[in-house]
Amino acid sequence: MTPKFILDLLHEVQSGTLSPDQASTRLANLPYESLGSEASDIPEARIDHHRELRTGLPEVIYAAGKTPQQTAEIFARMAAAGSPASPAKVLATRATRDHFALVHAYTPAAVWHEPARCITLNLEPASTPTRGHVAVLCAGTSDLPVAEEAAVTADLFGARVTRLYDVGVAGLHRLLSVRAQLLEANVVIVCAGMEGALPSVVGGLVAVPVIAVPTSVGYGASFHGLAALLGMLNSCSPNVTVVNIDNGFGAAYSATLIARAASR
Repeated sequence: MTPKFILDLLHEVQSGTLSPDQASTRLANLPYESLGSEASDIPEARIDHHRELRTGLPEVIYAAGKTPQQTAEIFARMAAAGSPASPAKVLATRATRDHFALVHAYTPAAVWHEPARCITLNLEPASTPTRGHVAVLCAGTSDLPVAEEAAVTADLFGARVTRLYDVGVAGLHRLLSVRAQLLEANVVIVCAGMEGALPSVVGGLVAVPVIAVPTSVGYGASFHGLAALLGMLNSCSPNVTVVNIDNGFGAAYSATLIARAASR
């Protein structure tokens, strides 16, 4: 959705050429923006500028599989859709340095988060209050890329984020030493590989939802995160839910919505 579209719509309502009900219907069926070759009937991308109005969070760019040129063009269009009343927030996940180089050329204010493999743009004032509190844990430093993807996502979307890293069950005292910080959060994201035991332990310590993220970290029998995934799905802690292997972004998206609801 572009600011011009909204302004034109409001002017029509103000002038009486469009009723509020008609404007509401039009808002509910806004077109997407197509990008691609003019010679082709199949655009390379269809940007859903209306998603934030429907779901509360904007569309996110999954950069893996996209060329730097495609990523940069989509990123720039999403950045341009912001306005002073609604500053742009853009996120590209699973990006590379090559993606960022071109994104930065198109959108100089974009920021590269190397551990998270994310590119962000946040034009909101630094004084904007946070909405809810998300704690992001990881069992070991090998889980950092997934944990940072979660932390960067939740932070961009307006949650207060507390990072608690390298607190795996092999040294349980490390987890217990941060228990007070855990108890402050509205929702906890736990990233772990190997046998995936950490979310169950955390679930037994807190009275909030725990979102478990299995990571593809571990030796041969971990099967690239499958062992952790199955362990988390069979957790004995009933407040634990599970997302897909290495899906820090998906965990943070849901956690942000939970934190917002809790803050209300």
